Amino acid sequence: MTFTPKTPAFEKAIKDSRNLKAKPDNDELLQLYSLFKQGSQDPPFADAPKPGMFDLTGKAKYNAWKKVADEEMTHQQAQEKYVKLVNSLKEKYGFEG
Repeated sequence: MTFTPKTPAFEKAIKDSRNLKAKPDNDELLQLYSLFKQGSQDPPFADAPKPGMFDLTGKAKYNAWKKVADEEMTHQQAQEKYVKLVNSLKEKYGFEG
């Protein structure tokens, strides 16, 4: 497994996402999840286990990540999009930082 470096902006966005004043909606949470997983590559999508048939939440997360992976988005691009998304959510929901 290769190490995927995280930019300081990505690391900060990860911390900031945990300090939003309100919980993002499900679509926003799936975007955060898929960009985080693609940005961190831990594990790489190709090595990620598929969720079970009755794991509906796991399937939604997996499919959101698969969509990003199918776009052939690099981990750097995913990190940049994650940072932008978190910044927009901070404006939308407020931020306790």
